[in-house]
Amino acid sequence: MHSTDAFEAGLRFSIVNLGCKVNRVESDEVASMLLGSGGIEADPSSADLIVVNTCTVTGEAEKKTRKAVRHALRASDDARVVVTGCASAIDPATYEAMGERVDVVPRLSLHDYLTGIGAHGAQGDREPASCAAKADRSFALSDAAAARVGGSFPTRVPVKIQDGCDNACTFCIVHVARGRSRSRDAAAVEREVSALGAAGVREIVLSGINLGRYRCGDAGLATLAERLLSCAPETRLRISSIEPQSVDDALIEVMATSGGRVCRHLHLPLQSGSTRILRQMARPYSAQRFAGLVDRLRARIPGIALSTDVIVGFPGETDADFASTCDVVRTCGFSKLHVFRYSPRRGTPAAARGDQVPSAVKIERAHMLEALGAELRAQDRASRAGTVELALVESHARATTESYYGVPAPEGANAGDLVEVLM
Repeated sequence: MHSTDAFEAGLRFSIVNLGCKVNRVESDEVASMLLGSGGIEADPSSADLIVVNTCTVTGEAEKKTRKAVRHALRASDDARVVVTGCASAIDPATYEAMGERVDVVPRLSLHDYLTGIGAHGAQGDREPASCAAKADRSFALSDAAAARVGGSFPTRVPVKIQDGCDNACTFCIVHVARGRSRSRDAAAVEREVSALGAAGVREIVLSGINLGRYRCGDAGLATLAERLLSCAPETRLRISSIEPQSVDDALIEVMATSGGRVCRHLHLPLQSGSTRILRQMARPYSAQRFAGLVDRLRARIPGIALSTDVIVGFPGETDADFASTCDVVRTCGFSKLHVFRYSPRRGTPAAARGDQVPSAVKIERAHMLEALGAELRAQDRASRAGTVELALVESHARATTESYYGVPAPEGANAGDLVEVLM
């Protein structure tokens, strides 16, 4: 890492975010630290510091990351470019070689790096963590940002409570870049959510790389959610993407009995509806088990909205495998479908396979599944006609329902209000 000059109030900074929603949370935490220390957010062309938070989930994501770093270097002749995140963790040498103005900073060192260039007092009066977060710096940025809660916020705020992944899906390298699952101290999460609620935030999105693996002492995700409902009584919670094997009876019960304060919406990544392909992906469930979970959720939580991710064209995927995926998707009746064409990620077992699916086939299957997704979304939306949902007003024109549909904001409602809307 190159040395940096001492930070002075008025440092102009820019943040380039790539990748998942957790990356977005971490980038926002960086901005919070720098703004709280007197920094000024600026266009890259006039910035003193450009932070590129990288992604490496697919080969295409890695290409976009390299392009983003080159663009940052061209944007300003003087700015120091900090490269952090998953891609830099996997291949730091590539980014170090891009120029003398590049600092490759591991995610767990980013808090200390920013403190070193002037985020004075970033840790505030924070108490030491008492669970797995104590073992590393995974949540140092989260805790530092939380110490500055106050002022105005977006109506919906994500809160990172977990990092890392204990799975090793054969198409993914994130478990290498992020390391083993780690959880943020429950008391720190409660303090942040309580302060956000007091500041007027009406929806908190609990976020993590493998969210369902959250554990702190005796608190799993369901227990934490119950505690957060108590400490922010006017705020609702939304569970971000969660692996299907992590949805247990305790979480289902909290969602079923919260009266909508834990949004009756889940994003459950399916990835494939073929059990044969799921095994080759090293996903720890069968297509039948996934469909069974959906049945349990719909039986206990009537009206729940379920969205998903599906990969088409995984190596060795046959027409029959794809047909099975379409069948499961239709049976589950998802409200939204995110379709991804398989993109080989160098360093993963799937990328080394010799039975790669031709691009034309992947494109055709993606289009077919996208059409099915649009059909199912229309059906789900129609099934809600005449029902009433609580919606978060995000602007004078737009609100987001509990089931995660965008609807017109009621006349006279203010941003941040939770209001009933007729679907």
